Amino acid sequence: MRSTRLICFFFSFFILSCSQLEKAEDLIKGLSEKEKYQKEQNISDEIFQIWEARVEKALQDSIEIELPYSESGELKPRSFNIYSYETYLMPGEVVEATMKTDSNSTLIFSSLYKKIPGATNEFEEIASGEAEQKYLKFEIEEKGLYKLILQPEIEAHTGFNIQIQKTPAYMFPVVNGSNSDIGSYWGDIRDGGRRNHQGIDIFAERGTPVIAATSGRVGFTGEKGLGGKQVWLRDSKRRLSLYYAHLDSIKPDLKRVQAGDTLGFVGNTGNARTTPPHLHFGIYKRRYGALDPLGFVYQTEELEKTTETDPEFASRLIVNSQKANFRNKPASSNSEILKTGKFGELLQVQGKTADWFHVRDSLDRSMFIHESLVRSAY
Repeated sequence: MRSTRLICFFFSFFILSCSQLEKAEDLIKGLSEKEKYQKEQNISDEIFQIWEARVEKALQDSIEIELPYSESGELKPRSFNIYSYETYLMPGEVVEATMKTDSNSTLIFSSLYKKIPGATNEFEEIASGEAEQKYLKFEIEEKGLYKLILQPEIEAHTGFNIQIQKTPAYMFPVVNGSNSDIGSYWGDIRDGGRRNHQGIDIFAERGTPVIAATSGRVGFTGEKGLGGKQVWLRDSKRRLSLYYAHLDSIKPDLKRVQAGDTLGFVGNTGNARTTPPHLHFGIYKRRYGALDPLGFVYQTEELEKTTETDPEFASRLIVNSQKANFRNKPASSNSEILKTGKFGELLQVQGKTADWFHVRDSLDRSMFIHESLVRSAY
């Protein structure tokens, strides 16, 4: 009996050691998450290359979305569906994307790309999510056009719901304030054109509490220059300095504060004496200068939480109109017509958002078409 236990022990130890050696070998080889997926699932090089090449196709897609965005559909094995969305983002905005599936074991590979300045249609990858978590989150540091790509694993067979949204990195700096209280924006003309506004002005009643938009250390409080009574808050995490100006009064003994702590109260000191009470809020980066603070605090719409992933539509559609416009956005206005479809044209469904189908045509082009212009192919 004792010898049997020893044999089992050494066998288990051997298996564990082999597993650890394989993981160490993967690290030494520097395998990517997708390459490890290929190895673990024993996927042939031919199939894997077809699947991986879909990313290059997705980088050429040109559909755009406004955030927040939601889309539902169904994944079929070896359909090689891939989802690509372009959207403009600002510094301070935190983009989050998830592809919820009925199957918890389904892998979803996600990547965020940024358009290379000056290039015609070239993007560079700047972030990736964890395939098992089906989730990507990233805080934007530079304004520009971004492309989010979601790629299901090869054998995925499940309903899905894509949710993409953005949130501000900071709290709104005036208590009970909202976007509509912002009365002056970055770049507005000042002093008859001699300078531009390097911040945003948030109007509120005199005495309204002004709060720390993030946790940090207070570097300066006092009254000087154009800003009148002011507070400077250092965000060491992002290496940024937050500037609060024109305060009516400042809370005493400010040192290290937590997000939401009161720093002072709205006023119109300094060069704002002839204007209604407001907070001038600015953000500065060392060796760079002032940043547009809007994306850091602009309050955004939240998606309704949903667990529904079962689509109620066919996987193939037929154009049932003599004239059917395919668009780059799921909207009739403020969108570009990518092509005009023909009656009877067959389409492959990617998913659906509100009244719009996300489809690919016979040339594998990704587009949106309104539900009134198509019918089921079955």
